[in-house]
Order: sequence, then structure tokens, then C-alpha cells
Amino acid sequence: MFTGIVEELGEIVAIEHLGDASRFQVRGPVVTEGAKHGDSIAVNGVCLTVVDIIGDAEGDRFSADVMAETLERSSLGALGVGSRVNLERPMALGGRLGGHLVQGHVDGTGTIVERKLSEHWEIVKISLPAELSRYVVEKGSITVDGISLTVVDAGPDYFTVSLIPTTLALTTLGVKQAGDPVNLEVDVLAKYVERLLGRDGGAQNDEATDEATP
Repeated sequence: MFTGIVEELGEIVAIEHLGDASRFQVRGPVVTEGAKHGDSIAVNGVCLTVVDIIGDAEGDRFSADVMAETLERSSLGALGVGSRVNLERPMALGGRLGGHLVQGHVDGTGTIVERKLSEHWEIVKISLPAELSRYVVEKGSITVDGISLTVVDAGPDYFTVSLIPTTLALTTLGVKQAGDPVNLEVDVLAKYVERLLGRDGGAQNDEATDEATP
């Protein structure tokens, strides 16, 4: 479980194509500190499992395998060597919940539609798949590329968020432009409420994650 508070802006340093999967090598000295094989790290909001820690004795890079389905259903398939990525380790039991409950299971992808500069912040409009719009409400929470954000305006096929200078400086949303894809994870509580009320119509939500299931 994550919180959507990005710990580090990392970088893709290598991609090995393995037929029906790819192995990403990611530089992130903060998130690799103390990490080991089998641990979880969220990369642009997708929960990945650490295969190896690479580097010196401490390690500053980790590798993770990404299935073809995840590459197709998330924005990870659009990444290349040199791409910057948002990184977060799982929340420790008893830690502070700075954002909101984030699973690292991507519900779909959106596209940055436009950016509007203000004096002290920036408004970003992002397209939203129609099947996810019912989970997004004004002043509610949504995860964009692993970042916990508050919805400013919610439309039938879009939403807007307001980004403060810290978010612009320390995450990928500071450099992404109109037309760039982003991973979206809606608030899981909304999906549970819908299920309990029997209003899902039997529909199943597609999720992209490479987290190992015991």
C-alpha cells in the first residue's frame, strides 16, 4: 500500500526486452536504500517487484520485470532510457498517511490536455476514460503517475488538478506536456462503495500491476 507522496524522481537507465515482458533498470538511490529482492516500489504509480539491487555496496539502482499486459495498459510502455519516473516505497505500518490510500493498481491511462499557468500554481487538465468518470468527484482524491492529487473540477471525460511549485519541481508532472500519457488510479474506497451498493452492473475494472500475489 502506498500514499501517493513521491519520494524521489528517478530515471530509467536500461530496458531489456524479453519477448512477452521487459526488464526495467531504474536509478533511485533513495528508494533502493535498504531494499532487497521481492520488495515493492511504485514506478509512476505502478507497483513493481524488485528483482535485483544494482550498483555499489549500497546500490543506487534496481531492476523490475514488467509484463506485456502492464506495458499495454499503463504508460510504462511509452518510457525509454532517460525517462524520468516517480518513485515511492510502500508505507510502513504506523507511518504517516500523507496522501491517500494508493494500491499501485492502475485503473487506466489519461492524457494531459492542457496546462494553465497561474502566479503560484499551475492548473492541469487531464482526459479521463469514460468508465472511470463515476469514481472521480470534485475535491476527491486521484492518483496521477503515482502522485496523490485533489480533483479541482470533474467532467464527464476529464478532470483538473492544481499543482503547487513543490509538485512541479519534484515529480514528472513538472515536465510533462499536452499529449503525454499518465497513469490513473481512482480512489479504491469509491469502488468498494459501488460494489457494496450493487451498482457495478457486474463490470470488472482492469488493473495494471506487476505486484506478486502470494
